[in-house]
Amino acid sequence: MGSFPTGVAVVATAWDHELFGATVNSLTSVSLQPCILLFCTTEGSATGAAIRKRGLFSVNILGAHQLDLSARFTGKQKNRFEDLAVAFSSDGLPLLQGAAAQMCCRVTTVHKAGDHDIILGEVMSGDEMACSPLVFHKGAYGHFQRA
Repeated sequence: MGSFPTGVAVVATAWDHELFGATVNSLTSVSLQPCILLFCTTEGSATGAAIRKRGLFSVNILGAHQLDLSARFTGKQKNRFEDLAVAFSSDGLPLLQGAAAQMCCRVTTVHKAGDHDIILGEVMSGDEMACSPLVFHKGAYGHFQRA
């Protein structure tokens, strides 16, 4: 699967007065009407558990200029949001400033699949900015170049 280039996103939520976030590259569109997406999270992940409990999450599609955020949200760092420029949606979902795109979603379904959970969410709102997306391919980061 490393041969398949993907975008990089941080999914996030707020639960019980704490912020949770994780880097994912398993993000994909499932339906346009209604607009539904999915991502996968490791079974037992604190972020995945908080998203299931809250029932709401944000998706922050990272721009090429945000490589540092991808690493920050994959590591074991306790307070991943410390010293970050974060805005909040009207529902209190964390939105990483400078992201290529941001969406706020409502969990519709969670499926078990091996050692991961597949979380489907209906997009309630979204926004985008003009920047090149961060791309992951064969264990390395890069950026998209139009042909």
